[in-house]
Amino acid sequence: MSKRLSPLVTLLYQISLILAGLTALAVAQATEIPAPQDVAYPGTLELHVDATDLDRAIFRVHELIPVSGSSVTLLYPQWLPGEHGPNGPIGQFSGLVLSAGGKRVEWQRDPLNVYAFHVDLPPGTTMLDAHFEFLSPVVRSEGRITITHTIVGIQWIRLALYPAGYYVRRIPVSSYATLPDGWEFGGALEVAGRSGGEVHFKDTDLETLFDSPLFSGKYFKRFDLDPGAKVPVFLDVVADKPESLEAKPEALAAHRALVQQAYKTFGSHHYDHYDFLLAISDEFSGIGLEHHQSSENGVQPGYFVDWDKSEPGRDLLSHEYTHSWNGKFRRPFDLWTPNNNVPMQDTLLWVYEGQTQYWGLVLAARSGLLSAERAREALALTAAAMDHRNGRSWRSLQDTTNAPIAGGRERLAWLSWQRSADYYPESQLFWFEADEKIRELSKDRRSLNDFAKRFFGRNDGSHVTLTYTFEDVVADLTAVEPGVNWSAFLREHLDSHGPGAPLDGITRSGWHLVYGDKPSKYEKEQLERSHSHDFIYSLGFILDREDKIDTIQWDSPAFNAGLTIGAQLLAINGRSYKGEALEDAVTAAKTSGAPIELIFKKDDSYRTVRLDYHDGLKYPRLERNPEVIDRLDDIFAALR
Repeated sequence: MSKRLSPLVTLLYQISLILAGLTALAVAQATEIPAPQDVAYPGTLELHVDATDLDRAIFRVHELIPVSGSSVTLLYPQWLPGEHGPNGPIGQFSGLVLSAGGKRVEWQRDPLNVYAFHVDLPPGTTMLDAHFEFLSPVVRSEGRITITHTIVGIQWIRLALYPAGYYVRRIPVSSYATLPDGWEFGGALEVAGRSGGEVHFKDTDLETLFDSPLFSGKYFKRFDLDPGAKVPVFLDVVADKPESLEAKPEALAAHRALVQQAYKTFGSHHYDHYDFLLAISDEFSGIGLEHHQSSENGVQPGYFVDWDKSEPGRDLLSHEYTHSWNGKFRRPFDLWTPNNNVPMQDTLLWVYEGQTQYWGLVLAARSGLLSAERAREALALTAAAMDHRNGRSWRSLQDTTNAPIAGGRERLAWLSWQRSADYYPESQLFWFEADEKIRELSKDRRSLNDFAKRFFGRNDGSHVTLTYTFEDVVADLTAVEPGVNWSAFLREHLDSHGPGAPLDGITRSGWHLVYGDKPSKYEKEQLERSHSHDFIYSLGFILDREDKIDTIQWDSPAFNAGLTIGAQLLAINGRSYKGEALEDAVTAAKTSGAPIELIFKKDDSYRTVRLDYHDGLKYPRLERNPEVIDRLDDIFAALR
């Protein structure tokens, strides 16, 4: 039998809730985190990183942090540039021990902000000693692998605490890295001295350090991409095996041409020297991350060795290189923050990433990293994927710029409906349309190249970030071509709900999107590399190397039959599944009129589905329209 609480007990319970709320409020007020101020920092922070524990993938960090007053709040970086979200890996931060004058000092994690650590300082303390570890993942299911037995990637922004209350650009820092004996390294930092595996870098500010990672490897090779230039550009390569470092002459020529085509496109540079950091590995995790004077890039083995058959993905370096201009030098006003614990906003990612996606493909073609034909095939894949984004009916492209904050780029089960980082590929399409409009209206006297020189070509040689707003983008587009209402053009693409992708830039350039029964060479190489089979535009799914559904299209035959990601294909039309059997079955169903019977296994359940599909295999490609001027090849042509 339940008992009713007495009025006195009820009153006491209510009072306890009020007191608990007041206590929480008092704690929050008592532990207020100092806001960043643009003032000088009293001293130079020292950061020592030991990256020699290759077996356990542990970075060991020792910091000397100048302090003053009776307390300090130390921050672990939460908002990471290039990731556009609050993704600082605080869960891999471990073992924090603080001391001052040889005596241990206790810390208290902020209950409302787990990235902040409050410290009461003993009287007279001027230097705080910090020791901790960064526990890098040891298997891919834990996250990105950054230490192997042949490669180490040091991202300083994940390996440091810093005091609240200052702009990070105002905090001087002296940095040291201990690398395995005999290993070489590349990066944007200047070296002050080296003794064996201990490297001391020249003093800089914390903002620059955070933006200057390094790749170190047992097998390392540096290529000069602009020989004799006053402003050097290097390709610093690490690999699992030494033979992977050997670049064919045509490969090296394309990378050198990339530098020159970028200069001709943007008309400026904004670095003292630039380092492409390139890891050729299937053990060290792949990456594509921009920095002002460098970029982190990861590709699979064979990048150089199999140069003649490795075109997919070659726009990675051109994309990240473009970010030195678009994203680092010119940066959206709401993505610039005074430190890495002030929230960012992503409203202009359709410029930051979308136009970089455009220039990444264009510069790859102009430099010869991709042929014009392969570039068109890559563009066809983008156009088809965006043309099948059912989620456009409820979610605008503008809203996808919230994806890095709302979802952290996590994998989605129903990507075509949920939408994720579509500000990359779909924005690329409407920037092609913008280029086409300028060319058409100006009778080919002007193009998006003129916008690039106007928007990115300012302050040649300067490292100082120049922020921009929506209105700034519109103003420079208007200055290049006043015959377009650019504000309306952009808002229509950003806020509309379709249907269909913005394909006008392709069709008005003399091409149109079609589907054939065989994949393009570009897509075929992609599928062979991933050991997958693509039926996304026919049956509605892609099979991975284990014959499991990896991707499924919303409202496709497969979706409407109730199939989901992870289901493994076992049999087709009563026979066990092997090799090209499904391609043959889809082709046969086009004339037979019979449904395709498939048996799938998911977990411990088996299921037979019949797909009443008869339109054959469908792979996207661009087809030439001879009645329209071919401006797409003009866009992809190298600048003279």
